[in-house]
Amino acid sequence: MPSVFNPAHTAGASRWSSLPREARDTLFLLAVVGWILLPLTATLPLWASALAYALLAWRGRIALLQKPLPGRWQLLALLVLVVGLTLFSYRTILGADAGVTLVSMLLTLKTMELRAKRDAMVIFFLGFFALIANFLHSQSLLTALAIAMGLVGLLTALVHAHMPVGQPSLKFAAGLSLKMVAIGAPLTLALFVLFPRMAPLWGVPQNPTAKTGLSDEMTVGSVASLAQDEGIAFRVKFDTPQNRPPPANQLYWRGPVLSDFDGTTWRATPSFRNPDDRMFADIRTEGEALRYELTLEPHQKPWLLTLDLTREAPVLPRGRAYSTGDLQWLSNRPITEVTRIAVESHTRYQFGMQAGKRELAFNRRLPASSNPRTQAWVAQLSAEVGERPDRSAQLVQRLLGQLRSGGYTYTLDPGVYTGQAADQFWFDRKEGFCEHISAAFVIALRSAGVPARIVTGYQGGEANSVDGYWTVRQADAHAWAEVWLGEEQGWVRFDPTGAVSPGRVGAAQRLNTPNFMGFSVSNAATINGLQRMRAVWEAVNNSWNQWVLSYTQREQMDMLSKLGLSSPNWMDLVRILGGLVLAAAIIVVLALQYQRRRTDPWLALLGLARKRLRQAGLPEAAQGHAATPRALARMLHAQAPEVAPAFGQWLKAMERQRYAHATGESAPKAELAALRKQLRLLPWSRLRALANKV
Repeated sequence: MPSVFNPAHTAGASRWSSLPREARDTLFLLAVVGWILLPLTATLPLWASALAYALLAWRGRIALLQKPLPGRWQLLALLVLVVGLTLFSYRTILGADAGVTLVSMLLTLKTMELRAKRDAMVIFFLGFFALIANFLHSQSLLTALAIAMGLVGLLTALVHAHMPVGQPSLKFAAGLSLKMVAIGAPLTLALFVLFPRMAPLWGVPQNPTAKTGLSDEMTVGSVASLAQDEGIAFRVKFDTPQNRPPPANQLYWRGPVLSDFDGTTWRATPSFRNPDDRMFADIRTEGEALRYELTLEPHQKPWLLTLDLTREAPVLPRGRAYSTGDLQWLSNRPITEVTRIAVESHTRYQFGMQAGKRELAFNRRLPASSNPRTQAWVAQLSAEVGERPDRSAQLVQRLLGQLRSGGYTYTLDPGVYTGQAADQFWFDRKEGFCEHISAAFVIALRSAGVPARIVTGYQGGEANSVDGYWTVRQADAHAWAEVWLGEEQGWVRFDPTGAVSPGRVGAAQRLNTPNFMGFSVSNAATINGLQRMRAVWEAVNNSWNQWVLSYTQREQMDMLSKLGLSSPNWMDLVRILGGLVLAAAIIVVLALQYQRRRTDPWLALLGLARKRLRQAGLPEAAQGHAATPRALARMLHAQAPEVAPAFGQWLKAMERQRYAHATGESAPKAELAALRKQLRLLPWSRLRALANKV
């Protein structure tokens, strides 16, 4: 059987235990500071992250080698450098970003003058401040877990700093810090649930690192880059039995509508309708509305990405929603935080039957000399179709038929399209992603004078097998077409990608992403074990989003309503919270009274020693200035030096047992029993004899 003895591990543990306590405490505190700064490295300037960890490494080397700390002038030079670089990076030292950078750098600089307990207290203060600063940039579950670990680490170092005698273990200090966290957790939870969320005093800061996702501009190839991103765009909870979604061919999540084409780039449609036009009167729907709850990830844009077609404005936690003339819903402020909205949509509808002349003319426009081969080919198709009432619909079907039977391929990597992209797609390459196909389709229809435009958004999605939420990823980004088919039908959705790859629309099948290191990332993610792990993590993260980040004033009022309050308001929250705080205060007072009445075994043993010393002829032992083991030892050394060593050893053992214990839970009782026995064996008779002589 192979030996489990690890010489390297044993040597490392031995070297650690042989270090002076000051060095060990310093190294642990440096590790905690490094952990606190780790989440901030994503937002700090590169120079700040590099300098911070270089300073921590330098300070660690000083602690290991017992070298002297840098002088005052060196630290002053470093401080000037930090302030100068901060000014260079942000053009100010005020504001959240510059402030977080300065706090992070001051925290690491302070470690370079860590000499006394006072310096450690300053580091603890700055460390707690840096912990909270992490939430200025991210409120994700991973950030919260990292902050929780940093909190326990800081509390452990703080508890350890208040145990100055002997070699107390970090395990013991960590246990005390965890108990402190457990004691404070109920009050923290009550404050989170009940503290009134009153705008603008309550709000989650903007998240500048959030993924942008779609854009209000599209060049050929931009959507394909999103399709390689497995990040989550939003989650959906349908108000249907078992959270069952509509058929996949109805799952079109509407984003920017692109009509303005300059020959290379498609841009968002200008507004052709004023808010007073009552555009929703130009809509016909069939069947009941589909109700669902949409949880958007931050994407820095105002798009709400609801299903086609949404008539009623979604209710936002902050701000308001409004619709454009092409039925895209937007917020009056960018989505910079996890946002949950309730939506009603109709997946069977007609709209745009009364489209105006300016709107239709704009959606027929093509740049001069744009894709001449496509225009010539479409002119031939138009001649074959002829002038008839359903001319536009016939041309659409001809183009879709060409896509089905013309040998076209749906791919993420069609190569680089330059110049006349539609000509290249229709006649040369015959392969592309959704935006290549939709752009070529719309350009062909416009060449025939048929109003058409591109709609971007997301299509499909997948159910999470753990929590049942419908998950739409950046990889589900899609582009499709809308064609105006006259006053009877209005704007009608056509997805030419479905003609090339029916599975993309009918079954929401995605393309595999390109190979990475010899295997397909998408294939690896479909392996049962990895797929299950991802589903579990995303379900846990979604619970964090639903119950923590999306917990707003509306949820607070709903909770009060469930408690029986008919018309709850924020004053009800204040009353309930005040009652809970008062109850907690009463419980704390009662607990303190109980602790005072409860005899501490160590204090009882020390009291017994003081009593016996007084009875032996040393009345000073009962006075307040002799209330500690060290004070008693000094008194004995002054008044009975002949027996002071024996009593001094026992008193030192008492002090170690109290302040430097590093063993398990049951050891203190055993040690106290041994000390009690040793107390009886001390030279009391000799002490009494010496006291009587005096």
